[in-house]
Amino acid sequence: MKISDRGLLEIAEHEGIVPAPYYDSVGVLTYGIGHTKNAGGIDPADLPRGMPDDLDAAIDRALEVFRADIASYEARVNEAIKVPLEQHQFDALGSFDLNTGGIYRAILTRQINAGDPKASEHFFGWLRPPEIRKRRTAEKRLFDTGDYDWNGDEIAVWRVDERGKLRGVLKTIIGAELLARMQRPAAPAVTDAAALIEKIHALTAAHLAQKGA
Repeated sequence: MKISDRGLLEIAEHEGIVPAPYYDSVGVLTYGIGHTKNAGGIDPADLPRGMPDDLDAAIDRALEVFRADIASYEARVNEAIKVPLEQHQFDALGSFDLNTGGIYRAILTRQINAGDPKASEHFFGWLRPPEIRKRRTAEKRLFDTGDYDWNGDEIAVWRVDERGKLRGVLKTIIGAELLARMQRPAAPAVTDAAALIEKIHALTAAHLAQKGA
């Protein structure tokens, strides 16, 4: 199975888009749409800090990383879950794994595979930091009912400073735009992490050169 368009928007609205590395609420260096070193591919520590000059290009680079991450998490959920799922259930588990990386070891997974009708209660086995409860509640509701309540109407693009601290929402984009940009073929296509890191550095270098002019 693959995460649906509605599932992608659910994740994007939960995470927001940050066009440069930042520290999340538990101090993990993160980039783009919830990408961390543990997701594989580029390491946020290798990326330049601070806002790029060309925000649109930076968002496209973040979406490029997001596409790769989604493919990885789809494969993980498909491997971990041994029973048939509805699309909305798969989407909820994709969101859960992207956020926690816990699909292989979660009691949630074990109970779903065991056919436990109350398995979704175990979304709440992952509640650190405490403010993540709102997301776990949304994922559980999506798994149980198919309610995509985070519908991608307003996906936040965040400012971030050179120290990796979020500085408020810069703008929002709608889900239709995000999906269109995710389907846009890169030109030229970037297939390796080193090339993508070079592109991101170039965007930030242009911004710093403009500031110093």
